[in-house]
Amino acid sequence: MTNPANKWTRDQMAARVACDIDEGMVVNLGIGLPTLVSNHLPAEREVILHSENGVIGMGPAPEAGQEDYDLINAGKQPVTLLDGGAFFHHADSFAMMRGGHLDVCVLGAFQVSVNGDLANWHTGAPDAIPAVGGAMDLAIGAKKTFVMMEFLTRQGEAKLVPACTYPLTGIGCVSRIYTDLAVIDLAGGEARVIDLVEGMDIDALRALTPVPLVDARA
Repeated sequence: MTNPANKWTRDQMAARVACDIDEGMVVNLGIGLPTLVSNHLPAEREVILHSENGVIGMGPAPEAGQEDYDLINAGKQPVTLLDGGAFFHHADSFAMMRGGHLDVCVLGAFQVSVNGDLANWHTGAPDAIPAVGGAMDLAIGAKKTFVMMEFLTRQGEAKLVPACTYPLTGIGCVSRIYTDLAVIDLAGGEARVIDLVEGMDIDALRALTPVPLVDARA
């Protein structure tokens, strides 16, 4: 498979995710690409951002030179704290995650299956470093699990697959994936394309994955 020329940038992907986060939601942004979402949430929209290392009420990334490395997210990136924000014990943070108190979590992924299975902690390669962190707790504990990832690997292989070949993080937990080529809903064993990057034809997208794609754009 070859990489298409037209793609959303990482910031455009993050902005698209931010569009689907509603007023008043409590949201966890996973390590990697998902952390960019905080920079695209409208200031007038109240969204409560949670981090598994024990922070709630985070704002956008700090300006250069204003970083406080005693205030970081789970990816060890410096963050800001909004009025009313707080930090607390790691165990309390996991109780929030496991107790169903998160409306949405946004995670990265190595693979997602058409049934919503998630693989994002280990590729199984001998030289790969496993890094599950709190992903299993988030994927199952949040009311909705979104995934933010590139559509293809660097080798041009599809990340949306009929069945995951990597070790699973969660089973049937992913409801929507945001990629650099399309936004796709997963429900009832179907992959439904609801948004497509400009210049990408639905048939061209279908040629990039072995998963049948339903064109569900309005």
